[in-house]
Amino acid sequence: MLTAKKQIQIQYLNPSQEFEVSTIPAKINIIGSPVTASPFEVQINFILEWAMSKVSKVICVANTHMLIESYWHPEFSSVLKSADIVTPDGMPLVWMLKLMGAGTQNRVAGMDILLSLCKLAPLRDIHLFFLGSDVVILEKMRKNLERVFPNVKIAGMEPLPFRPLTLTEDEAIIKKIHDSGAGIVFVALGCPKQEYWMNQHKDKIQAVMIGLGGAFPVFAESHKRAPYWIRHLGCEWLYRLIQEPSRLFSRYSTTIPVFICLALKQIINLARAKNFGGD
Repeated sequence: MLTAKKQIQIQYLNPSQEFEVSTIPAKINIIGSPVTASPFEVQINFILEWAMSKVSKVICVANTHMLIESYWHPEFSSVLKSADIVTPDGMPLVWMLKLMGAGTQNRVAGMDILLSLCKLAPLRDIHLFFLGSDVVILEKMRKNLERVFPNVKIAGMEPLPFRPLTLTEDEAIIKKIHDSGAGIVFVALGCPKQEYWMNQHKDKIQAVMIGLGGAFPVFAESHKRAPYWIRHLGCEWLYRLIQEPSRLFSRYSTTIPVFICLALKQIINLARAKNFGGD
């Protein structure tokens, strides 16, 4: 059962802490895609500051699968390159960032983003909108949110059909989010659909849009999250595979080997460049 006790591994920031968002979050190229190289706390504060100002921003929560999708599909690569933040959700991305010079980098995972923002947003009078998934998941999420975060301000919850929306339906969704006063919109459509959707709605929705497809069923307790030690070892993919083998086997068997090869190639090239530069 989801309880507040399970949040103790997340570092919550003081809402009165001064934070200047005058620069663009730094990014480092990993196998061709930009990944934001800032600690969890810094990325959360960027999101909160943007949400308070009601500016239109896109946050992509990246793992190895997303980066391989970007590597294979140029149109998706352009989506990641135009995103305001691309968080390192998977531990392999964290390890790569550290090898590339971001020595203090930690994981910025979707579920931790959700928990942290649900805790901090009410302290800054930021309203949250939950978009996507289905009615059952959203209703379970609402009950858990009201129990774990009694002060959370839910601007709205709206499921979306699997089919593409008509122009009329899309305009209605944009109006509903605008009228709700939401500063943050959590989008759960699955990768890469949710990233395309956020990219297409940049500047149409005046809020921070965050793609969190995998976090919704976990928070709703329809799926279990891997224990901390498994996540820290970078083996959460295996834990998820055991839960959903029919859905994830094909994805993991095709993307993980490719990521390993590309990451090793990048590391070797980096080492060669350093050695060459030191001669």
